Amino acid sequence: MREHRRAPEAQTTPQAAAGRGAPLTGMAALQRRAGNAAATHWVQRQAGALNEHYATRPTEHPEWGTYQELTKAAGIPQADADDAWQLLLGGIDSQGALNDEAAARTSDRQEQREIRATNTWYQEFVELMTKHLEIKTPTMALWAGGIEVNDYAYEKGHTPLARTRIGSVLNVLEMHPDWKLTGPMWSILSKAFVSLATGPVHIFVRAYSPDSILIRLEVPHLQLIQRLNPNVKLIWHPLYTGPDGQTREISRDYRLVDNAEYDGRDMCVGTLLQYLRLFHDESNSKAAPAHKSMEQLLVGNGHKDGV
Repeated sequence: MREHRRAPEAQTTPQAAAGRGAPLTGMAALQRRAGNAAATHWVQRQAGALNEHYATRPTEHPEWGTYQELTKAAGIPQADADDAWQLLLGGIDSQGALNDEAAARTSDRQEQREIRATNTWYQEFVELMTKHLEIKTPTMALWAGGIEVNDYAYEKGHTPLARTRIGSVLNVLEMHPDWKLTGPMWSILSKAFVSLATGPVHIFVRAYSPDSILIRLEVPHLQLIQRLNPNVKLIWHPLYTGPDGQTREISRDYRLVDNAEYDGRDMCVGTLLQYLRLFHDESNSKAAPAHKSMEQLLVGNGHKDGV
């Protein structure tokens, strides 16, 4: 990995320092890049217990070569890409301790999420990559209900996070198999993405979960943005995928159409629920995950028969 083009005293990265056996060299630079808490955690980890996370040997990560190719293809400058890679690996390396801290401090799930999202490596990564979250179309898209919905939204002319420059890179990489270590990065990145909204945001829903990033994080943050910018309107679309794999939108009279827009979440989700209850075919495997998630939601809310 290249040397960062910084002043000499700021060139030492966590990885480079560990490789030379001098963990305290360049600590001021490390603290500037990733915050005091992250720097402290890094020093505490130098016994090597988490080396499998590649934080001290970044170019040995199995996805390093792919990452280089993808960032180059996406138009992300090498300087940004190299810094981002090191911050990502530092974030993975640090996240386990934050997860343990969250579990030890509180049993409230939202409070736990907030603690897990204080990973300063991930925060620095997102700050660095915010300029690479620009959308390619006039309108932004959010979605829930499977990665196919992401593709559907893009085909309809809107840009979801996974189609931004950095999102397109992260979407195809496996940084670590444990979602508990990488999920907080996506939460921080998602919040930064929706913060860039300046106009209508189209929200595509094939399955509804109140615990999804869409509902518990992205939409509430957008509602705060709306207070400052009335041009940010939320346009909801309920979706259903037929047995042929074709996804279409559900109209108010429960027909599958090319475009069905709703002003609010409740009407959108209500239409989706009713369509699943009235018209879903149990043999349709393409819509089975959406049907199952909605059924679980109903049962969890006290409806014994589900959908």
